[in-house]
Amino acid sequence: MANVGSDLLIVETDGGSRGNPGHAGYGALVRDPDTGRVLAEKAEYLGVVSNNVAEYSGLVAGLQLALEQNPDARIHVKMDSKLVVEQMCGRWKIKHEDMRKLATKARSIVDPQRVTYEWIPREENQDADRLSNEAMDAGEAGVQWVPSPPPDLSPAPTTSPMPIIVDRDPELFVDSAAAAETEYAAPAEPVVAAPPTGRVHHIELWVEDFAEARRSLGWIFERLDYQRKNEWESGASWQGAVGYIVLESGPDVAPGRHERKRPGLNHLAFWAGPPSAVDAMVEDAPAYGWKLMYEDQHPYAGGGGHYAAYLENEAGFEVELVAAIEPS
Repeated sequence: MANVGSDLLIVETDGGSRGNPGHAGYGALVRDPDTGRVLAEKAEYLGVVSNNVAEYSGLVAGLQLALEQNPDARIHVKMDSKLVVEQMCGRWKIKHEDMRKLATKARSIVDPQRVTYEWIPREENQDADRLSNEAMDAGEAGVQWVPSPPPDLSPAPTTSPMPIIVDRDPELFVDSAAAAETEYAAPAEPVVAAPPTGRVHHIELWVEDFAEARRSLGWIFERLDYQRKNEWESGASWQGAVGYIVLESGPDVAPGRHERKRPGLNHLAFWAGPPSAVDAMVEDAPAYGWKLMYEDQHPYAGGGGHYAAYLENEAGFEVELVAAIEPS
């Protein structure tokens, strides 16, 4: 399939569950913003899961569809789930483990700085709703969902605003099936998308005391929605929005406190959500071995308009937590 040339794509997604949890499915489509034409669509039966998991699954599928259409396009996502929109924008915290994993995956598919989100009423999301119901109907009937042309392929052009930029830099998840070819095509064979050249694969930090690093740095990672991947006697890894991060100690690590002012790593910087989320982490940080740097200049130690917290742990590592401030 050839990539479309538009620098903006509209993604519309929906998920539903007949019972909560219950038989669930999602629908997702990609629309050309100038013509309103549906470029690709997908639906899938998920078995028995919650409505929120179905909504997030639809978002993941929609972003994958858009990536397949044009890996360089900006994406505007339209959903009728207020919960998912607010959580993906960083204003609401994600507490449920299954949803946290799906949100992390969604942030990892496309550079979040190219994605905006808009809540829309259910009646304006009829095409995605139709797809999700088709998926549930097929699943309950024990058959595979097969795409069919929607009733109207030429609605009015979409001109929705793009008000919110979601933070965090991504790494592509490459273990997911790609989109169907078009709205007319039979289901395509899964295609694994290649990660863009130059995108960070992983970061490995050697530490003298792994237990201390897991307590302090590990807390930072997990507070920022990184998921623990593996752990062994002298190390662990966390999967997140910038690939994965490894902490490791062992006999090959030279003794001594990390010195950030010497050549090498100075600090790690992460998008941390809105200013309130940064403030909450600063308040909790001392319990995990962190102290606030530049306290007399906080939260603008990095300059006016740059709301951030600079933390240092007992081993000498520095982490910068940057607030995402919405444009006025």
